[in-house]
Amino acid sequence: MNQHVLPGNPPLQIHLRRSSRARRMSLRVSRLDGKVTLTVPSFVGDSEALAFVHEKEQWLRTHHKTGPEPVVVGIGSMLPLGGKDHRIVAGQGRRIVVSDGVIAVPGNPTTAGRRLAAYLKQVARGQLASASDGYAQKLGRGFTKLTLRDTRSRWGSCSSAGGLMYSWRLILAPAEVLSYVAAHEVAHLQEMNHSADFWAVVRELYGPYEDQRRWLHEHGADLHRFRFGD
Repeated sequence: MNQHVLPGNPPLQIHLRRSSRARRMSLRVSRLDGKVTLTVPSFVGDSEALAFVHEKEQWLRTHHKTGPEPVVVGIGSMLPLGGKDHRIVAGQGRRIVVSDGVIAVPGNPTTAGRRLAAYLKQVARGQLASASDGYAQKLGRGFTKLTLRDTRSRWGSCSSAGGLMYSWRLILAPAEVLSYVAAHEVAHLQEMNHSADFWAVVRELYGPYEDQRRWLHEHGADLHRFRFGD
């Protein structure tokens, strides 16, 4: 059994993950997309795992409802940019213009979300590349490439080959949060772990980071509720 549907309103898809390191069963509801994961020790049978799910049904349904409501991005909607709310309006000409809490998107209103997403990815790439370049120079280590994705499980990563990856949705967060994530990933160029030495490098590069890390923990899931139609 890799998946199980818990009947009810609505039915809940349960994703089962067996782990040789787990010592007890545990349920997790993702704040990003509501995905329910049941982690089960390798010695626990399917029937016992299902019984555990049904026992926790009330808890599951309560927590499944607490995720952020999706927002379809388009003309007239609000969208955070750099952590500040902006209203999306119909624009003139051919370029997207951002000014004074307004994002003017020209062209067909039905495709405004997709065009805005493409624009935001370009802006995010520029800001993340600039921040990463600065921190890498300060650290005295280079990275091999920089890619953007729409990841839900992490805000960034650093490969053993020195490649940096970021979620482009960081452009929606406050600028200092974006900068912190860049410092975090660049620090992995020196420390490929989350040891005390790693966090010392982050602090050396960025400075006190606790508020920015807390912001991501408390508000990061909200950045994934925006749907751009792509």
